Amino acid sequence: MTQDNSEQAEFWTGEAGPKWVAQQALLDALMQPVLDGVLDRAALRAGDAVLDIGCGTGASSLQAADRVGADGHVLGADISPTMLALAKSRGAGRSNVSFLKADVAQHGFEAGGFDHLISRFGVMFFADPEAAFSNILHGLRPAGSVTFAVWGPFPDNPWFSLAVQAAKAVLGAPPPVDPDAPGPFAFRDAERVKGILAHAGFHDIRIEATDVALTPPGTRAEVAAMATSIGPAARTVEYFQGDADDSAAITARVEAALQDYETPDGVRVPARINYVQACRPAA
Repeated sequence: MTQDNSEQAEFWTGEAGPKWVAQQALLDALMQPVLDGVLDRAALRAGDAVLDIGCGTGASSLQAADRVGADGHVLGADISPTMLALAKSRGAGRSNVSFLKADVAQHGFEAGGFDHLISRFGVMFFADPEAAFSNILHGLRPAGSVTFAVWGPFPDNPWFSLAVQAAKAVLGAPPPVDPDAPGPFAFRDAERVKGILAHAGFHDIRIEATDVALTPPGTRAEVAAMATSIGPAARTVEYFQGDADDSAAITARVEAALQDYETPDGVRVPARINYVQACRPAA
């Protein structure tokens, strides 16, 4: 399989990157419970050196830096200069965090330079995941650990499924894609992920399927607008060359469906997250 991730670089720099930058605060709030799960499981310690894979606009790197303290360091790596520009501005003036534009599948990391590798939704987009994780393993010290979060099965994640169903009802279904191709749900299958990591050289692989409530801020209408502006619904509109009326119709359907998830604390969307942990062998 090819290691060419240029299509992902183009997508996250051009099409998706500006949207994520524009909605950074909303997306960070939405996914904070998932990030909490990563950081709590990683159990970072003061003085640790950490690589944050697919750091995006920087929330995960900055919070990891808070945990490793002034004597530690976090390197946030991402393929998108659009998103990294915001991450760098958010981390300005902090000596224990830095950011790097890099395809971590191929970047020449210093051997054994990191105590931990972490990622919140940043590892499902590799063209050749086994080769990518083999390269990542090289940068991890012996007995070092990796902790990351990925989406579980599509039907268990209404943040995506509601928007997809609404877009299909308005515009129709786009052509099917390979479910294992790079994308949000490429790592939904725990057994497949275990195989990828084992072939890459990791051991003590543990995968915990966890139900998490996503916490999008705003009214139900605002949450619906966010859910349909980023992700597969937006790509369906693009594929069918839909117009503003189509987008509005999709958003209205999502808003109605989100009524089931309204609580006194706001909209709370259930999600199934697979938390993955593994180690580099000690010798």
